[in-house]
Amino acid sequence: MITRQLPVCQQKEPAMFSISDRAMQRRHIAVQGIVQGVGFRPFVYTQAVNRHLVGFVYNDSQGVIIEIEGVSSALDDFERALREEPPPLAHITNITATSVPVQHEEQFIIVQSRQGKEQLALISPDMTVCADCQHELFAPENRRYHYPFINCTNCGPRFTIIQDVPYDREKTTMRAFKMCPACQHEYEDPLDRRFHAQPNACPICGPQIRLLLNHKRLHVNGTPVEDAASLLATGKILAIKGLGGYHLACDALSATAVQHLRLRKHREARPFALMVPDVETAAQLCKITAEEAVLLQSAQRPILLLRRRSKHIVTSAVAPESNTLGIMLPYTPLHYLLLAACKQVWKADKPVILVMTSGNVSDEPIAYQDDDAQQRLLPLADALLTHNRPIHMRCDDSVLRVTSDGPQFIRRSRGYVPEPIQLAMGFPVPLLACGTHLKNTFCLGKEHFAFLSHHIGDLENLETLTSFREGIEHFQRLFAITPNAVAYDLHPDYLATRYALDSAIEQKFGVQHHHAHIASVLAEHGLSEPVIGIAADGTGYGSDGAIWGGEIMIADLCDFERVAHLDYVPLPGGDQAVRAPWRMAAVYLQQTFGDSFLELDIPFVQQLDRATWHILAQMIARNLNSPRTSSMGRLFDAVAALLGLSTQVHYEGQAAITLEQHAARYKEMVKTYPFTLSGVQDTISVTPIIAGIVSDIQNGIPVPYIAKRFHITIAHMLAMTCFLLREQRGLNTVALSGGVFQNQLLLEHTRLQLQHLNFSVYTNRRVPPNDGGVSLGQAAVASARLQKG
Repeated sequence: MITRQLPVCQQKEPAMFSISDRAMQRRHIAVQGIVQGVGFRPFVYTQAVNRHLVGFVYNDSQGVIIEIEGVSSALDDFERALREEPPPLAHITNITATSVPVQHEEQFIIVQSRQGKEQLALISPDMTVCADCQHELFAPENRRYHYPFINCTNCGPRFTIIQDVPYDREKTTMRAFKMCPACQHEYEDPLDRRFHAQPNACPICGPQIRLLLNHKRLHVNGTPVEDAASLLATGKILAIKGLGGYHLACDALSATAVQHLRLRKHREARPFALMVPDVETAAQLCKITAEEAVLLQSAQRPILLLRRRSKHIVTSAVAPESNTLGIMLPYTPLHYLLLAACKQVWKADKPVILVMTSGNVSDEPIAYQDDDAQQRLLPLADALLTHNRPIHMRCDDSVLRVTSDGPQFIRRSRGYVPEPIQLAMGFPVPLLACGTHLKNTFCLGKEHFAFLSHHIGDLENLETLTSFREGIEHFQRLFAITPNAVAYDLHPDYLATRYALDSAIEQKFGVQHHHAHIASVLAEHGLSEPVIGIAADGTGYGSDGAIWGGEIMIADLCDFERVAHLDYVPLPGGDQAVRAPWRMAAVYLQQTFGDSFLELDIPFVQQLDRATWHILAQMIARNLNSPRTSSMGRLFDAVAALLGLSTQVHYEGQAAITLEQHAARYKEMVKTYPFTLSGVQDTISVTPIIAGIVSDIQNGIPVPYIAKRFHITIAHMLAMTCFLLREQRGLNTVALSGGVFQNQLLLEHTRLQLQHLNFSVYTNRRVPPNDGGVSLGQAAVASARLQKG
């Protein structure tokens, strides 16, 4: 029996009905998915009242429980509404309905949340401000006019403020803010869109913002937001607290401000993200398709990589030598207020475009705790625009791009996490997959759900490792997962691998890096049969101890067979070669021409530091710190350096990105370079490709033509290798994954050539193809091996 109900049912006249016993039925309905904190109970209440149904609804640790009573036709229509008309932020994964005895109640009520034995309630990601709240934010007559924390059940913070489930206010960081009578009335009214909106607040009872300068509150001429806009207008750098952490912001039209930000943040070349007020402003900077416009304005509000226009007003220091810009729209009330204030303060004809980059020094995790932010960010920023609503879990912005096959994740985080990926395969036991070293995410598996974490980053320092550990503990608590198995990368020195091996979890599964890449595609698409997998990336520890990265395999979820790979070449200096692509260019020239490459009459050889190369050549000859690699990423680096585009880089992938951008400038068809396939279960030699590139350089062929020809050749080479494998193995399905397939030109041409050969082609759609998706693949492999026994 339900004995306790919310205050609303004591204060309001209940919805009461008289129903004939003759046609009455009662159903117990359990709803699972993202159904807490998204207005689902008031939605249920309204649907029940409108159909003259009685019963009750409450949250429990698995989702929402409904008991509903009335005539059969009304109950059927009620169930249809649950499935077809849920609230905007709800995502239902399962509904079960069973008949139970009629109780002859007279009203429908919302009752107190219950904590059950089993916990599987899903948590909504943080979402952008809804249209209703936006309207109220700028309506002078509204009591929340210009209030930076306006929200309702259809928008606002969720994942970043929740500490435990069920999702009730006392289990969020809003518990310190006692609601005023007006907010409490909204919170308790089932017909109000703020009914049980846990972050509900107003200027009287809720969080407040402040502007700090040198750790002291700054109040100059107006509100903190207006003063912040004035500082931005004068070229200052601000640290701004958002949903999942702090941003560093400045005027994107000021070359001086952007250069100062680069120097302070130690971010020499990687592009900065931009925030603009609306799609119309974004369209002044970039070419935007209809699909991109929809994604840009979605409730998730990701950073979207867009093709920039040849002429625009943003300073080139924002994205040096890049033909794309990463753009997002505002997603918190504070963002909207700040952009509006900037429009008032800045020159009338000057559009408001802000750099909005993660609040950290490069390679550190984003700052999200206020004391830490003041310590780490005030030396980088001229002022700090902050507030007193705590963030419980840091969460970076998500990054996507749109390909011909739909959106592709570059980074899956805010707006998408912690929504699970529902898999066709189930997890026989709860398990943890620890991911890899770069772009780390972890994954927790339970039943049919894979809970992929937010972006953790590169596990190269204590701060990021601490973030990794804290994230795992938080997810385990939220989703009541105690892992009985753990999966990890084979690289013995990765911190994520050491974490797995040092854990008390008894069942441990080492998963080869590139097998995990392919398995992530199989898991996403529910593929259980063997496929041809092409894994193309920069670095992955191979089963033979070499550094893999240009792999073609026959794979299913359980195991793989490496059937072809790029021919091994030395990696002189190990990781130093990643930061100095000229080393790989020299290696490939030596592989192709022998030591006589030093006599080639091409700019790269003429400018080569021969003394340094002589030392590296001796290292290679003596096998000193020169591990073997089949990396596709290093091949792209080598070609970029050979063409004089990037001999030194500041971040991983920079050379390959530059090469792709030059290739994209050549719009005509090109012929492929020659290449050698030695047959399956053997190596793929690219020395004919290198020789062809050198010949084109000697003949004065333009760089964009050579870059385009190289891309088309690699795509053709991969497709032809799959063709030969199909002849021998009879497989017609290909899975593409790995960070190199973030290269849109390579991905599109590889897919087109495979489809032309009548292959079925699958790629990552719900996780990134880079190492951010590896943890999902690890979890899928471990699950398959457990099921196989």
